[in-house]
Amino acid sequence: MFFSLFESSRAAFASIFAHGLRSFLTTLGIVIGVASVIAVVSVTQGMSAFIGDTFSSLGSNSLTIESYTPLEDQMKGIRARLTPSDLELVERRGDGIASITPILYANRTSQVKAGSQTAFSQIFGTTYAFQEVSQSYMRVGRFIAASDNDTRRRVVVIGDSVRENLSLPENPVNEYVEIGGEWLKIVGLLEPKGDLMGFSQDDLVIMPFNTMRSIQGNQAQTDIQIQLSLSEQADIETVSQQLTTLLRNAHGLASDEDDDFRIQTSEQLMATFDTIINTVTVVVGGIVSISLLVGGIGIMNIMLVSVTERTREIGICKAIGAKRHHILLQFLIEALLLSLLGGLIGLAIGYGLGTLISSSIPGFPPATIPFWSIALALGFSGFVGVLFGILPAAKAANLDPIDALRYE
Repeated sequence: MFFSLFESSRAAFASIFAHGLRSFLTTLGIVIGVASVIAVVSVTQGMSAFIGDTFSSLGSNSLTIESYTPLEDQMKGIRARLTPSDLELVERRGDGIASITPILYANRTSQVKAGSQTAFSQIFGTTYAFQEVSQSYMRVGRFIAASDNDTRRRVVVIGDSVRENLSLPENPVNEYVEIGGEWLKIVGLLEPKGDLMGFSQDDLVIMPFNTMRSIQGNQAQTDIQIQLSLSEQADIETVSQQLTTLLRNAHGLASDEDDDFRIQTSEQLMATFDTIINTVTVVVGGIVSISLLVGGIGIMNIMLVSVTERTREIGICKAIGAKRHHILLQFLIEALLLSLLGGLIGLAIGYGLGTLISSSIPGFPPATIPFWSIALALGFSGFVGVLFGILPAAKAANLDPIDALRYE
């Protein structure tokens, strides 16, 4: 049996290399399909790993509370809001809270000026606790202090991207920037965090929460986000349920009404990203897998042509004693080798494409190929080869040796 397998494999290799160009063109569908799948998987898996590391750095005990308005209500002009009163309620009656901070985003402008330079950045107001909740660290200077918030002091902390965009010195402390017609003094520069999926995490301007409220002006339109971290002893699910009850009662929601806010943990945010990434991977993988089927049909067609071309050869082999299973095995191995060869080439090209895509986008995480994707790509390629190689192999094995020898 081993000798028969060896001889069939040797004959299959000889046939493939004897028609090198035809063999390559035959596997092209497999190459394109596998390359596309691997490129998509390598990019999305690299992104998933990077996002996981980013969220894990926030800790598993952090919560984010934000307002939520269904689309149909938004179309009616209805807008849910979280207010400073909600912040005071959560801070006063919430259990297990280690740190809590509000975030109020600028709704009038994202423009920051310094001298003749202008930049568009993420601008928000918060308190000193934001540094602990978000695990932000200073490069130079200091962060927002409690006294800054109490006195509505016109001071800001900026990210490194803002410093570069405004052409400020390496140490921008004591420089001034203009936001919405107000001049604010820079008191600190944040340690750079780099880019996340092509978006800078350092393009931000932070000012005291009460300073932002005074600049915004219309307090009735205030909609804040609340971020908090829990003590080590606190159970995150228990705290989430308690805060949900507190806010529902404060907002006067009936038992049959949906929440007008969302409470999300870092793990839930990570799960949301994972769901999106996995869905994209499955959809794109399903689409490009059609190429594998097309490649399989190509292999079947070429193998049928090969059987016709080698009819006399098959007749000679049978005349000198080759059994039906010998011929069947040889053509099946040839189809399998063609598809696996296409899979290996596609694997290399796909990883190269994934690496090229990742490296061409600034701050994008490096491409990663998990072992399961390699096994799946090669396994499916082999399956396609065997599936579409059965018909040509059976045709070759069933040839009558006398008729085959008479074939011209």
